[in-house]
Parts: sequence; structure tokens; C-alpha cells
Amino acid sequence: MIAFLRGRVLDKQPNRIIVDVQGVGYELHVPLSTYYDIGEEGSDVSVRVYTHVREDALQLFGFLTELERQLFERLISINGIGPKLAIAVLSGLDPRELVVAVQRGDVARLVSIPGVGKKTAERIVLELRDRLQQLAVPVMASAPASTGADRLRIDLVSALQNLGYHRPQAEKAVESTLASSPDATFEDALRQVLRELMR
Repeated sequence: MIAFLRGRVLDKQPNRIIVDVQGVGYELHVPLSTYYDIGEEGSDVSVRVYTHVREDALQLFGFLTELERQLFERLISINGIGPKLAIAVLSGLDPRELVVAVQRGDVARLVSIPGVGKKTAERIVLELRDRLQQLAVPVMASAPASTGADRLRIDLVSALQNLGYHRPQAEKAVESTLASSPDATFEDALRQVLRELMR
């Protein structure tokens, strides 16, 4: 059972990286959050690993943070959710956003993730809520006091993703807009972001 790898990023694609560990290349399926933060090809990396064994395959799933790994394991323990869908969920929502969505029973937010229907979203909320008790305190405690600004940022990025913009592009535009207009309302900020993106 492989639980951890330290090596060099040999190749990276969305949802897949190859880590070179002393001449051996390990293919890892990863959520987008890990892909964006993993560093460029050639950089050193330490990855937490979940080994998924099936009759016809052995797959490795990699995560930069312990929170991502724990959320992944809790997601695949839900009936009807396999590793691929669990990775899609973690790619569609930042780990902390996912915890907050489950705690609030925000089915609509979960349904916005490609591949997640209403029944699956309801099952995630129902079955994960109790299992997140151990995670909830550190996640919420580490959130900064300015939760209003964080909420605005999350809502803006989500709105842009729903309009078809890719997450990194949306996040960059939102950061730029909020830096220049930190007190903007959601509507004003969204209009400003869209103007910026349409240039």
C-alpha cells in the first residue's frame, strides 16, 4: 500500500501527474486543486497517496494536503461514488468550500459540479455531514475573520464557473477586481469582473 511519495514532477496534466521517485515514475490521478499547486515540471514535490485496488487495475490518487485526502476517502465511502467522481467533486470545489457546502446542506452548490446530480448531491450532504465532525473544527478555525470577503470571493468564482469560465481564469479575475474594489457588492463586483474578462 503506497501512502506517500516524495520526488520530482516529471509530467503534469489536469487530473494526472507523474512523480519521478529515484528513477521510477508513479502516475497519480489528482484533483485540480492539487494540479494547480503542485509546481512546475522538474520541481520537488511531496504527495499523500491513496492506493485504489480493483480486480483489473491498481490506481494511485495523489493529494497535496491531508484535508484533500481525507475528503476523498470519505467521498468514496459513500454508496455510488467512485474515485473518479470523488476527484471530480474535489476539482469542482475547493476542499474548504466543500466542507462548508456540506455543513450548510448547500445541495445547489454541489449540483454545480459537473457529474454531480441532485440525488448524488443530497447523498453527499446526508452521509458526509456526520463524518466531517473531525474536519470541521480545524477548517473553520483556520478561516480568517474576514469571512464576508471570503464568501464574496467564493460566490464570484462559482458564478463565473457557472458561466463557463475556467477556475484559474475566474480566480485571477476575481482577485484583481477585489484588490481594486474591496468593498464592492456581489452584483457590482460580478459586473466589473465580467467587463475585465471580456476585454
